[in-house]
Amino acid sequence: MARLFLSRTEAVSLGVLLMAEFGWNLAVIDRLRVPRTEPDPGRDGAPVYRIPVEKRRRGPERWHETENAADLGLRTPGRLITQALAATVHARAAVAAHDPAADYLLVSRTALRTISSADRERLRVGPFVIGISYDDVRWWHRRHGLSGSPFQRGRRTVVVRGGRGPAQHSQRTYDVTYVLADQRTRTEARPVIAAGAEAALQHARAALAARLAETADPTDQTTATADCHDPVSSAWPDGNGGCAASFLLCLGCANARVHPGHHPRLAHLDRALANLRSTTAPTTWDTRWAEHHERLQDLWQRLGPAARGHALTAVTDTDRAIVDHLLAGDLNP
Repeated sequence: MARLFLSRTEAVSLGVLLMAEFGWNLAVIDRLRVPRTEPDPGRDGAPVYRIPVEKRRRGPERWHETENAADLGLRTPGRLITQALAATVHARAAVAAHDPAADYLLVSRTALRTISSADRERLRVGPFVIGISYDDVRWWHRRHGLSGSPFQRGRRTVVVRGGRGPAQHSQRTYDVTYVLADQRTRTEARPVIAAGAEAALQHARAALAARLAETADPTDQTTATADCHDPVSSAWPDGNGGCAASFLLCLGCANARVHPGHHPRLAHLDRALANLRSTTAPTTWDTRWAEHHERLQDLWQRLGPAARGHALTAVTDTDRAIVDHLLAGDLNP
């Protein structure tokens, strides 16, 4: 007789499998209604179950939703539903004979004549009990030598490691309570975060710091790539009140001013650096030229592609000569 019905500990085992497969918590599994199959199973005849799920943490107006699971064979979510229905069919039929409204999936037999104080509201029909109680879970994890409920740590693992995203909680709760609290995720994220921070730092270093101007300021000092508004307060002082930086760094200095008169030379410099990239070892390019090239891309992104195209048509022999000297290092301090 007992083999026809799940015991309460067997019902917990089935609940653990449902948690591992679908990421549901104990409250959802406890109130799980019987899944129904779609009217049309498809050409292959595989049943597709519609599973009514009650997620009360979302609030009264968003308690109910439906999840679908197809039984496409071993190791598919629907196969577990098929097996759960087969394991509980006789107990559910016995309960339905007494209470047709008690349409719950997890029904098990019990030999207990009394109900614990923590389990007063649990639905019972004759020798059958509906759902999974905390007493059942406590007995189960002690019997299997676990230190706590499998539905807490296990669900956290399923949600985070399975990449399921938020279940019956908000995106913020998923991020803060599940993802950030997972030590393995945090360990794996460290190199990704470090790489992102390094990329952000490099981008910040290569961003255009020079101010764009409409016209030249006669009080500014002309350089090979821009005009210097205040050479005394250079970010790269030479110790004598001057600037020790290469002219290639001018676009990365807040004291620099770039007006349309500079555009042709900068456009030619941009093209020369692009040509240099194809003939330079990657490590050398990254060390010596990448920062200046990226800063020029920032400039043209702000000015627009039309400005660069127009500037290339106005390049002079003087611009070409100065750019050659720049790249050769002849103009360095």
